[in-house]
Amino acid sequence: MTVISEGTSKGASAGTSVALPRPYQSYTYAYPHKTAYRQLAPEPRLADLWAGESRQALSLYLHIPFCEIRCGFCNLFTRIGAPDGLTGRYLDAVQRQAAAVREALGDEEPPRFANAAFGGGTPTYLEAAELERLCDIAEREMGVDLRAVPLSVEASPATATADRLAVLAERGTTRLSLGVQSFVEEESRAAVRPQRRDDVEAALARIREAAVPVLNIDLIYGIDGQTAGSWRYSLDAALSWRPEEIYLYPLYIRPLTGLGRHTDPRAGDRESADREWDERRLRRYREGRDHLLSHGYEQVSMRMFRRTDAPPQGPDDYACQTDGMIGLGCGARSYTSRLHYSFDYAVSMREIRGIIDDYTSTRGFSRALHGRWVDEDEARRRHLLQSLLQAQGLSVADYRLRFGSDPYDDFPAELDVLTARGWLDEVRPELLRLSAEGLAHSDAIGPEFFSPTVRDAMAAYETK
Repeated sequence: MTVISEGTSKGASAGTSVALPRPYQSYTYAYPHKTAYRQLAPEPRLADLWAGESRQALSLYLHIPFCEIRCGFCNLFTRIGAPDGLTGRYLDAVQRQAAAVREALGDEEPPRFANAAFGGGTPTYLEAAELERLCDIAEREMGVDLRAVPLSVEASPATATADRLAVLAERGTTRLSLGVQSFVEEESRAAVRPQRRDDVEAALARIREAAVPVLNIDLIYGIDGQTAGSWRYSLDAALSWRPEEIYLYPLYIRPLTGLGRHTDPRAGDRESADREWDERRLRRYREGRDHLLSHGYEQVSMRMFRRTDAPPQGPDDYACQTDGMIGLGCGARSYTSRLHYSFDYAVSMREIRGIIDDYTSTRGFSRALHGRWVDEDEARRRHLLQSLLQAQGLSVADYRLRFGSDPYDDFPAELDVLTARGWLDEVRPELLRLSAEGLAHSDAIGPEFFSPTVRDAMAAYETK
């Protein structure tokens, strides 16, 4: 298979050359991106935002912004460690926020939750008793029955201890995601994620003993020094545990991260080095994809692979494109049909510590502070991105039913470009689906559907 990087490629028509973007630009896990959010003025009341919103299939997300270390590639909202009492004060604030949100939702149409997740950071940084309290907040304040809905929790090898896992399993956790990144110790050090292989294996054994139905293992490709052989070694080490899911993430180096601070943009031929890195990451991606497909996994998205006999997760009729989300914690987002909102966002340790301190001292949580209003055009873009970047693709009928228009009419230029590059599957009027090569370039496709106003807001965002 030909490696495609920035340059040209044969398009759909014989003899046609099509310029290609760089393949690794932006992980479009949410749209609009949080760097497009701004302080809201005036700050809307949550009761007004949620008035008239459907509460029949909500997601609940609880964010824990603490880690025992910060990986060199990480630009998530998290801090290293917690001074005495900070995790308790943080949970106090989460409980106050949950009570305020539940009051804003009212009782006329009590909320019903389709799924729940604890993310971060590292939720399992909390002690076992604190995890119990976190579950209590979700159940007693928000009214979600954690044992009746899919519950996903993120963990690290060092914090996946037996007592913590026992709490999570007993409270209904159906999926445990372990951030391994690499089973090769030299690669872990290169990614500023030092860990011993024996410790990783011990954590995986404890997770299997806890009998959480779905184990996910995160792996990263593109680490400095990684080869085809070492990548295959990590893949096989993960496969030996027969995880129900495996995520393959490309390494990104972002400003203000551990790796980003040690990147000298003046060193050597930067453009040539970037092209070589793109090609190397694409090779590792294809090797990983093909290896997993040959071992009984199906591809769900560019990053996600699921074992074909894995238990299902969640109701088939839940749709992340349309259903709302309630986020608790200072790094969480919440989604209504009209506004996406959160607290302030930062990457640097100093700024993050300040935001966490402000959050823990907040007494009233009845208003949205930072966010972005979502009009009909942005809603169309979000729906298309959250469908098209999945392997199953976009149902044109579902899109037409929701918006009363056709994606071919709403995004003719963008879809023509994908067709010319050969990144769309054989054209089918009722299904828009990426080809295998299109899925490989998901991180280039996503930004091409961002609106000009979102692009401008992201470009104007000052990293802090």
